[in-house]
Formats: sequence, structure tokens, C-alpha cells
Amino acid sequence: MITAADRARAADLLATFAATGAQPVETSILQPAGTLLDLYGEDIRARAFVTQDPLRGETMLRPDFTVPVVQSHMAHGAEPARYCYAGEVFRRQEADEGRPREYLQVGYEVFDRTDPAAADAEVFDLIAMALGPWAPAPALGDLGLVIAAVEGLTTTDRRRAALRRHVWRPRRFRRLMDRFTGRAAPTPARATLLARLAAEAPDAIVAEAGPAIGLRETPEIAARLAALAEDAATAPLPGPEADAIDALLMLDAPLSEAVSRIRDLAVDLPALDPAADRLEARADALAARGHDPARLPFAPARGRTAMEYYDGFTFTFMRGGRTVATGGRYDALTAILGEGRSIPAVGGVIRPGLLEDAP
Repeated sequence: MITAADRARAADLLATFAATGAQPVETSILQPAGTLLDLYGEDIRARAFVTQDPLRGETMLRPDFTVPVVQSHMAHGAEPARYCYAGEVFRRQEADEGRPREYLQVGYEVFDRTDPAAADAEVFDLIAMALGPWAPAPALGDLGLVIAAVEGLTTTDRRRAALRRHVWRPRRFRRLMDRFTGRAAPTPARATLLARLAAEAPDAIVAEAGPAIGLRETPEIAARLAALAEDAATAPLPGPEADAIDALLMLDAPLSEAVSRIRDLAVDLPALDPAADRLEARADALAARGHDPARLPFAPARGRTAMEYYDGFTFTFMRGGRTVATGGRYDALTAILGEGRSIPAVGGVIRPGLLEDAP
């Protein structure tokens, strides 16, 4: 339940953001589902309140603000732009009765191609200042490093695409890495299928299976079988590259130490070097705003289980074991919603309802 105190706190936070010159914006509580829902990732898709409107088709109660704000900016916004907002978001809860289904978000978003590192530091610094009275603990991540490492692997485009698709799903990503490196043997069912594919053409196997049932057409099934056969014949990922990915995902160190350690990993994965340059520039920008990189915990994989539209810098603020604020960079999202246009973008949100115990 959203209380009057929550709304008052949200109004104060919104005023803090607006005082920086950010433009206050509103988005509709009832949002179109379909394509927009796909952008949120598995967790939010499973928890969205979805309904059918006779005129608008499938719709959903707003699960967050960032996606509709990006959609509005890409359709009508000027550059550069800074927005702030406050309002309700809605998430279904099936496992934990204590988690709210409706709560407030207050956020700040930056669309600016001038200096992405400075924009990252700006958003982080503003959220940190707004939360200053509650003294939460910050932590940083950078999914851009993970994505760069995947894109730099010496393997097929198909394997890189599969790993990239599952960057935000750690268990699936690990299973793919184990399979692509040869650390995990094929399941009995897959081994049987691969043995048949070595002896028979995919079309023949599909024909023997009988009539197609479901949404997939016979050519699509045959193409999938051909892809499985091609993957089975692909050489394993080089050991040093796979080890570098493992080390990157396990890295957890102060930001001041992380850059040099990532440079070391780039010896085996040179694609990490440009991403490390961006990380170093961000560390410098944060330091210029008074945030000591030696006191900022950093783990590249932090944020992997959050919104799937984050594809670079990520951050969280924790207080009393609860995440009171999150944020990150989502450059690719602007390209998806911009229909040919894109702009570097970063933002963050605060949960006012989790600050009730603050002084």
C-alpha cells in the first residue's frame, strides 16, 4: 500500500531532480504490451499485469518508467535531454505475499551523446546526493564489459549471438559456456540426435517424425536441426578466452583496482580494451564528482539479473538489506525504439517506499 508519507517523499525527490533542470514528464499508466513487454526481460514479463483492450489490443499496467520515457523521447524529444518523473508502477507477485504489487518510482534519465562517462557519473552522483540522508551503500557494474568479451570470442556468429542473448540469464549463459568449451557433455537426448544428424539429412529426420504439430513449420524445424549439426562440428572455445570470461564474471574489487585487472584479461580477449577505456573514463568522471574509486565496489556482472535493457554501466544503492535505487546505461534500447535513430542514454530510479525508516 502506498502511503501519504511515500507520496510526500516521492514529491521531495522529484523536486530535487527537477531543480537540476530536468524536465518533469508523465507516462500513461496503461501501456501497450507486445513489443514493449519483450524489452523488459523474463522477470518483468512474467510479473506484468497484462489485459486485453477491445480497441488497443494487448495492454499492461506500467511495470516501469524507463521504456515509455525512452519511447516518448525517441519520438518527440530534442537532444540533449534530461527528464525526471514520479509515479506508480505495477508488478504481479506469485511467490511472496509480502512484496508490493504497486509502488512508487522516482527517476532521472539523461539522453546525451556528448560525454557518456560524464553522463554516467552525473546520474550516479545525483541519485547518491538525493539518498544522502539515508546513507545507502553503493555498488557498480558494467555489462558492457561482459558483452564486449562475448563479441570478442573466437567462435561462430551463431555462438556469439546465443551467448549475447543470455548475458542477462546467468544459469543459461553458464550452460552455454560449458557446452561451447566442451566442459559439459551433451545430454543423452542431444547426443542421440547429433548421432542421427551425422548420418542423416535434417529433412529426412523431420519427414520420419510425422506431421508437424504446433507453430513451427517443417522448413524451420529442418533449419534448426542443421544449425545443431553445424554447432556440433564447431571447435570448442579457446581455453584462454573462456578462462578470461570466467575471471571477468567472478571479478569483484574496488573500482580503482578493476581497470588494471581487466587490462590483464584483455591480453587473452583484446576486445575488452575499448570497454576498459570506457570504464577508466567513468572512474575518472566519478572521481571528479567526489566519489573515490577506491571506495566503490565494482563487479562487471552486477546487474545481469535486472532489466535486460541495461547494456553498460549499472549501479545499485542498498540500505538495510534492501535495494533502494538502481540504474544503468541502455544505449541499445534507444536504437530499438528509435527506428533508425539512437542516442547514448543512462538513468536511475529510487523506491521511496523503501525509505520509511530513514531519519
